[in-house]
Amino acid sequence: MNRLLMLTAVLTICAVLSGCGYNTMQANEEAVFAAWGDVEAAYQRRADLIPNLVEVVKGYAKHEADTLKAVTEARAKVGSIQMSKDLVNNPQAFEKFQQAQGELSGALSRLMVVVERYPDLKANQNFMDLQNQLEGTENRINVARVRYNKAVQLFNTSIRTFPNSMTNSLLLHLARKEPFKAEEGAKVAPKVKF
Repeated sequence: MNRLLMLTAVLTICAVLSGCGYNTMQANEEAVFAAWGDVEAAYQRRADLIPNLVEVVKGYAKHEADTLKAVTEARAKVGSIQMSKDLVNNPQAFEKFQQAQGELSGALSRLMVVVERYPDLKANQNFMDLQNQLEGTENRINVARVRYNKAVQLFNTSIRTFPNSMTNSLLLHLARKEPFKAEEGAKVAPKVKF
């Protein structure tokens, strides 16, 4: 009788634990960290390309020093923020990171305006190659952000739904992760004038 009672207790515990979501929440958090790693890799690629782009443009547009300086300073600011998987657990640091990346994107946009003023530069094959690489990198960054946001959504949902929410509150104490948000003013469409 004791064995039957012990076996029933073990089977009941196994059944309860299999439905508690403990492993699912752990796996979802790891997916968030992996997606964040992809975001970091895409940003690192951009940071590695920018010095090359700046050097090529410098050769053609020496008197556009302010724009080049802004790009260099924005890249340095981005480089000063330590990227790690812990960043996704700190909303203030995450916001700072997003702001620095936004400033770099703005500086790069101004750099592309400089390029429009110099037809010789646009025709330079080295510059064209770098510009294509930078465009591809920006696309990769966007894809990585979207994948990260999907992983965050899945994770946040998994820690907030029943019975996972009980397991999380009793055992894990995992906090919601912050998704990427649009930059301030991004909701307004840019105006194109000819």
